[in-house]
Amino acid sequence: MLVAAAVCPCPPLLVPEVAAGAAPELDAVRVACTDAVGVLAAARPDRLVVVGPAPLNGRGVHAQGTPGSFRTFGVDLDVRLGPAPVIDVSDASDASHSSPESDAPTGGDRVLPASLAVAAWLLARTGWSAAPLSGLGVGEALSVERCVSTGRDLVAGDDRVALLVMGDGSASRTVKAPGYLDERAAGFDAEVSRALGAADTAALRALDPDVAYELKAAGRAPWQVLAGAAEGRGLNGSLLYEDAPYGVGYPVAAWS
Repeated sequence: MLVAAAVCPCPPLLVPEVAAGAAPELDAVRVACTDAVGVLAAARPDRLVVVGPAPLNGRGVHAQGTPGSFRTFGVDLDVRLGPAPVIDVSDASDASHSSPESDAPTGGDRVLPASLAVAAWLLARTGWSAAPLSGLGVGEALSVERCVSTGRDLVAGDDRVALLVMGDGSASRTVKAPGYLDERAAGFDAEVSRALGAADTAALRALDPDVAYELKAAGRAPWQVLAGAAEGRGLNGSLLYEDAPYGVGYPVAAWS
């Protein structure tokens, strides 16, 4: 069952080494994200699942310890999604004699998408140690129905689950924004912020995937995964930050 959720934006610029001289401009977002992650730790979950947009029409699971990097952004910085699991040598020896059919995929050859790399950096920055974790990259073109059902599946069972949901709002708030100016963007972001602040799962489910795509709102699918996970839980929401630096909506919220 879902016991808490944090919603954070995922621009690589959130990482000071990537932002370089512009890093202070996002200090307020970083503080809000730190506060949101603190809400997750306070909920004492049994496990944490990090959900973020991925450039595929599907879902990709990433085990704890999966590596990520910001080298494509010109920064010599590597991260991991939590500490790498400790491998028992005797288990490894036994595994060498198992049949290929019995071996479960571990995701060891995977690399984190950018959104989960930012999450990994954030969790390391806040010293996350409250629970084991894993990651889920959600294809930005995934349908509403699949997003919602994915969310339900993530929290099925009796264990206490927390979600860290990464995703940006529209990228069309100004003429200098990545998506240029779109008059619909401010209203779209305002409704997203209202829904996140009120833990309004119905409003998140109602977000139009086509409009979100046109506005380059990468958070739409992860937010709808959250909507499915939080269905019927009656969690309370709090909007910790909302602004549009560089013309991109960056909402931060916490649910508990």
